[in-house]
Amino acid sequence: MTEKKYKSYTLRNYKKIKQLTKVSEDDIKSIEVVGNVLPFKANNYVIEELIDWDNYRDDPIYHLTFPQREMLSSEHYKIVEEALDNNVSEEKLFSICNDIREQLNPHPAGQQCLNVPMFDGEQMSGVQHKYRETVLFFPTSGQTCHAYCTFCFRWPQFVGDKSMKFASKESRDLAKYLQNHHEVTDLLFTGGDPMTMNFKVFRKYLDPIWKVIDKTNIQTIRIGTKSLSFWPYRFVTADDAQDMLDLFKMIVDKGINLAIMAHFNHPVELSTDIVKEAIRNILATGAQIRTQSPIFKHINDDPEVWAELWRKQVNLNCIPYYMFMARDTGAKEYFELPIVKAYDIFREAYSKVSGICRTVRGPSMSCTPGKIMISGIAELNGEKVLALRFIQGRNPDWVATPFFAKYDEEASWMSDLKPAFSEKFFFEDEMEQIYHQKYSDCEENKFE
Repeated sequence: MTEKKYKSYTLRNYKKIKQLTKVSEDDIKSIEVVGNVLPFKANNYVIEELIDWDNYRDDPIYHLTFPQREMLSSEHYKIVEEALDNNVSEEKLFSICNDIREQLNPHPAGQQCLNVPMFDGEQMSGVQHKYRETVLFFPTSGQTCHAYCTFCFRWPQFVGDKSMKFASKESRDLAKYLQNHHEVTDLLFTGGDPMTMNFKVFRKYLDPIWKVIDKTNIQTIRIGTKSLSFWPYRFVTADDAQDMLDLFKMIVDKGINLAIMAHFNHPVELSTDIVKEAIRNILATGAQIRTQSPIFKHINDDPEVWAELWRKQVNLNCIPYYMFMARDTGAKEYFELPIVKAYDIFREAYSKVSGICRTVRGPSMSCTPGKIMISGIAELNGEKVLALRFIQGRNPDWVATPFFAKYDEEASWMSDLKPAFSEKFFFEDEMEQIYHQKYSDCEENKFE
């Protein structure tokens, strides 16, 4: 197969999209205005093979990748639009947009204060350690993507503001940290997208860890990536595709479980021949592919879509893993669904598939205390409640403990929920202690 040459489309050349597609002038304007606040990047694979341009305004992949006017409040949209119309300087425009970004909760769930570990008396740049067994690593060279999802909760990584970015130029300190923390069994390379790096650069980050892997307790290496959806050629015709696949095999042959954490938001992303070939190539190395996605309006708020998505994944030998709630950041108001609605969609989709698809868990909220899953809706003591439990928690003892929130058809995030049968959720006092003992100067919401 001939390699498809990668072409990206950003604010620098966004007007070319008008020439390639059927996007209206009004929608081009929206791309410019919203794209100055929230990051915009698409590519020729997305544009040529995934979007139905005859019906683009209702197309899920168009909403997934192209900024929409309603992703900003009317007030914020007007501010940026006027700044562009008045041809303000780049510095002034960046300042205006940054003021807006600061109001969009750029670092939800305690990422900036609560998740960053200390090593040798200093905070570790580009590392997060929220859950006992799992460490996240953000290699500097992987802090971009082949295309940007409009819902992405890591959007601050891509807006050009260093104060908002998690990244590390090298992994030697991480290797030392892992040697000193044998409670860590899972290392997650994340971003951005680590698979935007070429083989030599990715190997450079892996090597210091690989040299000491036998002195750690690492049992699983995860790679969080959207490349199978947005640039599957990475694993088929790229110049170093075979080198990367050979590296995957080397990891597996060492006895390390390699999990590709693939983000598929809609069945159309699994429809092309090239993505199917890329999946086969990865699985042939012995790696596994686990799949996850948020549930949100305009893209996949339909049980039939989820049932089809899970079936297609399983038929391609991928493992459905998570359905997430859209995080409370960025354009959340455009995408968000009430918790009750999301659960109803999950339950109906779950009932439509066979047991082999039911490895998926959700809907789950990755909030400050941990990953909290909606287990069901029940009536207890004459009161209608939401049944919840931790899949992961800042304190591992919280995991799998059931607790209850008052039934609320409007709530869309954990911070909207009120405890049932008590004044506080069972974990709140301990979360308060964690919050103040470790990071007394942190201003982030303890329970968001």
